[in-house]
Amino acid sequence: MTFKTDTAKIKRWREERHWSQEHLAELSGIGLRTLQRIETGQQASDETLKALANAYQIDVSALAVDPEVEAINILQARNAKIRSGLRLSLWIHLAGYAVGMAVFVAISVGVGAFVMKWPLIWWTVGAISHVATVVIVEQATLYQERE
Repeated sequence: MTFKTDTAKIKRWREERHWSQEHLAELSGIGLRTLQRIETGQQASDETLKALANAYQIDVSALAVDPEVEAINILQARNAKIRSGLRLSLWIHLAGYAVGMAVFVAISVGVGAFVMKWPLIWWTVGAISHVATVVIVEQATLYQERE
């Protein structure tokens, strides 16, 4: 059975025990270079995982990535990227809104009457809708992550 290796856990457990890479390699009977590759994120063979599990005196499945935890981490990373993109789009929209409002006011002052009232109103409605969308998505993804 092939497991996806939890390389961070292997390194973290070694460091928690204050073992050097050389000590763990010797204790498990694997090569130092193999251990170094694993700790930098490369997958380990089944035999290597069994040797490391034996050195840690644990079941080999403890060195595997939990698929449920991995799925949650992927979902959280994806949600964070979506939220970041939405926030950026909102800031771009608000910057354009500020410039547009300044132009509308300048036009109205130049003409001597408030002729840009309707564009100002509808752009404000659009900006408020954009803010509401970002707030709703932020709240929904935070709620989803708590479940």
